[in-house]
Amino acid sequence: MSKIKKKKGKKILRVFAWILGIIVCLNVIGFAINKIFFSNELEAISPYGEMVEVNNQNMHVYSMGQGEKTIVLLPGTGAPLPSADFGPLMRELSKAYKVVTVEYFGVGFSDETDTPRTNENYTEEIRTALSQADIKPPYVLMPHSVSGVYSEYYASNYPEEVSAIIMLDTSPTVKIESKMYSFVYDPKIIKILNGSLMLMQETGLSRIINGLVTSTQTVENDYTEKEIRDHQLFSYHLFNKTINNQIRSSDDNINEVISTVFPSEVPVLKLISSYAQKEVENGEELQKDHLKRLGANVEFQMIDGSHTFYQTNVKDITEATSTFLKKIN
Repeated sequence: MSKIKKKKGKKILRVFAWILGIIVCLNVIGFAINKIFFSNELEAISPYGEMVEVNNQNMHVYSMGQGEKTIVLLPGTGAPLPSADFGPLMRELSKAYKVVTVEYFGVGFSDETDTPRTNENYTEEIRTALSQADIKPPYVLMPHSVSGVYSEYYASNYPEEVSAIIMLDTSPTVKIESKMYSFVYDPKIIKILNGSLMLMQETGLSRIINGLVTSTQTVENDYTEKEIRDHQLFSYHLFNKTINNQIRSSDDNINEVISTVFPSEVPVLKLISSYAQKEVENGEELQKDHLKRLGANVEFQMIDGSHTFYQTNVKDITEATSTFLKKIN
């Protein structure tokens, strides 16, 4: 009986060894194909806007429109090419305002950087990039997702440069007591996640997965064919050391902003997605706590859409922006 068990055990080990060998071979082949055929595919795409020097590195600033007020769009984590991603929203807003997209280091056409991804560094990089592009304050900051954290920090330190903030489903800067939140921001989990994403990218697996995911960046949503194509290509090369550092720093950056007092003189409009309100654990309470933290000079509006509703609800955002800015004028 023991001999039979031993034979079965050896067979199982052989099967696992074969499976592991196949996986390793596929990864090696995928890595080679990815490096040989696709490593330079972004070089043929020219920046949409202007490359400016920030701390001896290049940062991409894209602007359109001639309005008196300047709206500065700031992307969330993991936006491969913000200048294309914000395209329809920029075109609509630019009918009445000057609209600028700042691409942080590590995304879009901007360089990568080893500079720590702190609130202070993000803020100074935004200010320097805008100054180098000769775009003067005050600004209406329009951050998406985690950029709301940097925008709150910016307003707290330079309130005279921020005439208003219009938040696009931004991260609530409040204490979150959640097992899921603690799990997601556990340094070990982040390290494993970042490592897995980098491996998938390097072997080309993310290219296959991204191709299967349904996108709301469509011609029907007023994206150009070039924006759709360019954004797709940049998504194949998204993960890098700068993005990894941004993800690892997110929790610390949120906690730092929580400890600050938001300036009461800066008016805020927070546009909250139905997803954040209904699908996120304790979503409604988190949003209420965040609005309370921002003070009495804050308004909010619900948008029926996903976390990236700026891709699908351009008219809603534009109308809310116009109404809000006229009111505070």
